Parts: sequence; structure tokens; C-alpha cells
Amino acid sequence: MAKRPLMSGNWKMYMNTQSALELVKALKGNCADVEDRDILVFVPFTLLAPVVNELKGSNIWVGAQNMYFEKEGAFTGEISPAHLLDIGVEWVLLGHSERRHVFGETNDLINKKIKSALASNLKPVLCVGELLEERENGKIEEVLKTQTKGGFKDLTKDEAKKVVIAYEPVWAIGTGKTASPEDADEAHKIIRKILEQMYDKEVADNMRILYGGSVKPDNVDGLMAKPNVDGSLVGGASLKADGFTRIVKFQ
Repeated sequence: MAKRPLMSGNWKMYMNTQSALELVKALKGNCADVEDRDILVFVPFTLLAPVVNELKGSNIWVGAQNMYFEKEGAFTGEISPAHLLDIGVEWVLLGHSERRHVFGETNDLINKKIKSALASNLKPVLCVGELLEERENGKIEEVLKTQTKGGFKDLTKDEAKKVVIAYEPVWAIGTGKTASPEDADEAHKIIRKILEQMYDKEVADNMRILYGGSVKPDNVDGLMAKPNVDGSLVGGASLKADGFTRIVKFQ
């Protein structure tokens, strides 16, 4: 069974209220006719409420780029699942390579966040992926196994089915380098094998695995043609309405 593609954009720490609203208004118009795939934007915390409001009733979902695992408490500067639900956010991006490598998030912390998101009925997208030196040293499978097993630790089969995975080779993020469609498909295949070992073939086959790492309008068709690539997590190219529209409307 072909899975419904999920085309997502991660705005990272870019945009202000005016530019964000201009972008989503354009996307809303450009993508109004899209019915056979899901569209999702991950936006900075300060922009979530206005973007959710602008996209109400449209076919574009809104997600947060991170969250803390506690519902409330003395955690200055953090945002809880309850905060996200309160303003109508339904998705959350967890374990992004920048959270891991810039902010030192561990697999254990990311696992707590995934459990918390699921308990709150938020839909988590878990990011996994190797550094350049790990790839060059033949450690792709080892890294993907550690991060996938760490993220899914103690999740039941039913909980696992609610997670989306985004494979992001860290060496291809914002560098202009892209994994070839063959590289991406191979990595996604490895992730499916890990899921099959952890759960079963049903979970592995039905898991939506997105590719993230310098996805652009001119390479999205080749990536999406691969059998194990179920969508994209787009960085820089998601900040321009025309470019992201072309990615969403891959052929």
C-alpha cells in the first residue's frame, strides 16, 4: 500500500510575523488544490499562534520545532505540550540534528519528549541521521540503530505507529550537498529493517520516513520516486512560497 506523502518544511530560526503570514497566505493559495498528500510547516514558537490562525480550515498543518516533556512547572524558557495544544498546534519536530549537536540533546531526553507528545495526542516527527565522519567510517547503520532504538524506547506498537521519522544526513543539512536518491532510499531501508526488528513488518512497512537534507525544487522528484522515501523535511527551500510549492507538488 502506497503511503500518503508528507511534505514538511522547517523554518528553523527564520521569519518574523509579517514574512511568516505572507508566506503561509501564498502557500494556502498555491496548495489549495492538493488533496493526495499532507503538507506541514514547523515554525518558531513566537509565530505559532498567528500561523495556526491564518491556516485554520486550510489543508496545511502546523508544527512546533521542539517542546519540553513536562506538562508544566519551574522550567524557565521551555514550552510544554499543553502550551502547543492550547494554541491549536498538532505536530512537533523532535530530535532535530541541531537539537542533538548544537544543544546536546540525548536519545534519552528525546525519548521522553516523544512519550510526552504521544501522551498529549501531539504527532511527533523524530529526526535521525549520521554525521559526515560517521558516514565515512561506515557507521551509518550503527548511528541509525542507536537513534531509532533510543527514540522508540518503551513505545508500544500502537504508539510507534503514530510516529513519523525524518532521516537527515547531518552532512547534507544546509550544506547544499544532498544524499543521492539511492543513498536516501538505502538509509530509509536500514531504518525499516531496525523497526521490523523492534516491532514487526507491519510497523516497518507503514512508517512514513521523510528525507531531509538540502531538498530543493530541482531534486525532489528524484528523491520522491524512491520506494522508501515517503516525504520530505525541507529547510531553506521552505522559506520561499514558490520553491516550497514546487516541492509539495513533486511529480
